[in-house]
Amino acid sequence: MQTQKTVIVVGAGPAGLMAAEAICAAGHKVEVYDAKPSACRKFLLAGVGGMNITHSEPYDDFIQRYYDKAQWLDSAVSQFNADALRQWIHGLGIETFVGSSGRVFPADMKAAPLLRNWLKRLREAGVLFHMKHRLINLDQHSLEFENGDCKTVVQADAIVLAMGGASWPKLGSDGAWQKILSAVGVFSHPLQSANCGFYSQWSEHLQQQYAGSPLKNIGFCFTTSQGQQIQRKGECILSRDGMEGSLIYAFSKYLRDAINQTGQAKLLIDLLPNHTEQQILKKLQLKRDKDSFSKYLKRSVGLSGVKAAMLYECCNKEQLHNPQSLAASIKALPVSFHKVNPIEEAISSAGGVCQSSVDKHLMLTVLPGIFCAGEMLDWEAPTGGYLLTACFATGRLAAQGVCHYLQSTSNIPVQSLI
Repeated sequence: MQTQKTVIVVGAGPAGLMAAEAICAAGHKVEVYDAKPSACRKFLLAGVGGMNITHSEPYDDFIQRYYDKAQWLDSAVSQFNADALRQWIHGLGIETFVGSSGRVFPADMKAAPLLRNWLKRLREAGVLFHMKHRLINLDQHSLEFENGDCKTVVQADAIVLAMGGASWPKLGSDGAWQKILSAVGVFSHPLQSANCGFYSQWSEHLQQQYAGSPLKNIGFCFTTSQGQQIQRKGECILSRDGMEGSLIYAFSKYLRDAINQTGQAKLLIDLLPNHTEQQILKKLQLKRDKDSFSKYLKRSVGLSGVKAAMLYECCNKEQLHNPQSLAASIKALPVSFHKVNPIEEAISSAGGVCQSSVDKHLMLTVLPGIFCAGEMLDWEAPTGGYLLTACFATGRLAAQGVCHYLQSTSNIPVQSLI
């Protein structure tokens, strides 16, 4: 008869709770520790504007959203893909629907009911929660927590670390675990901003008149150092210092990597993505001398406001008053960025525990019995449900690893493992 083992999960976010649920279902005792007073704070914040839980696109396209880590994450995400995640949510009594963009949402668009039902089910299954416990040290099967003025050392047969990245540190993901893991020989890449805004150098006029203005129905084109062109349509916001918003977030990995390599990143903005350059040129050639340039732009091609201001910002007089150059600029307006927004302001983070530091079950190679999951692993993804899906999926994969590990060590006395 299998002896029940004790597993500690550090981090009460989606990855940690998913690991706790799967390990508990396998018959082991699970205790969850978290530094904050309540669970899933970042998850709840993400749900304020509408809880985008996953995405409905075909799996072959879906997995490529994890960039160069797609092959690594495939073992986790293929086992708990978007369809499986939706079924799991339905099992919590929460219906889902697919939006016009392919994104998947809970029927009421809220995160709180889902989390409430999930926590209730976990507690009823026997999962114990220890909140306001911050991890300050660890060794194999031994962890030290700080709880107010008290310090507590606990031991377990296996451990899952799911402490997040470093975005939104006030909600618990502050990346403090990097120093702890580094001290015991775990290699990780520095945490960096992902799904974030970027700094440019706007004129005072653009800052004063158009900061906060939305750039709608535009296209971005970025060329990587390998010559690959990345193109996408959408919208973003012109900030006082640069750009932010969904479309710029989708390019954040490419822009950040370019800035890291050369100190600068450039992309081309298509101000009229639904028109060809020839169509635009034909309209621009209808200029009447009595029109002011701003009226001419608006009448001929419908450009005004912040889009027209961007042309003034990025083009010289010769380009503006030559129809061929103006048409080319409207379709490919060059904008440069020199700095990434701080990680505290980013939606998510890149970097973390490297693939080389864990085995196929996400167990740390230098600390057998300790597993990692979620955003503290070295991967990133754009917004659209991909982040949450990988957090859930890696939590489940780590749980499978824990159960496999506990089974393989079941013939060893627990005392010798501590």
